[in-house]
Amino acid sequence: MKVSQSTMLSPRQLDECARLGQLLARLRVARKVKQSDAALRAGLSRNTVYRLEKGDPGLALGQVLRYLEAISPSSTFLDLLCEKDPALLALDARERTKRVRDLTAAEREELDF
Repeated sequence: MKVSQSTMLSPRQLDECARLGQLLARLRVARKVKQSDAALRAGLSRNTVYRLEKGDPGLALGQVLRYLEAISPSSTFLDLLCEKDPALLALDARERTKRVRDLTAAEREELDF
C-alpha cells in the first residue's frame, strides 16, 4: 500500500524538506543552469526535478544527490546545507544590493530636517 510521506512527517520535517528544495533551486539559479538541463544531467524527469525543488518529501535521497551533482559537481550535501557554494554567496550579494534613488523635493520637505 502506498503511503503519503506528507501525512507521516511532522510540520518541522516538512519545513526542512521545503528548505532543502529552496536551497537546490537557489543553487541552480545561482549557477545559471536551466531546470530542464539539470534534470537531463541527473537522469531525472523534469516533473521529478520540479517536485524536488518544491520540497516533496516522497523523493529518494539518491535523487536529491544526483540532482545536486548535476547542478554543482564539486558540491557536497553538507556544502549545500551550509550554503558554502561561491555561486550562492554571489547570488546573496546581488540580491542584497539595492539601487538607492534620490529623494524628491516633496519627500525632503516631508522629512523636514
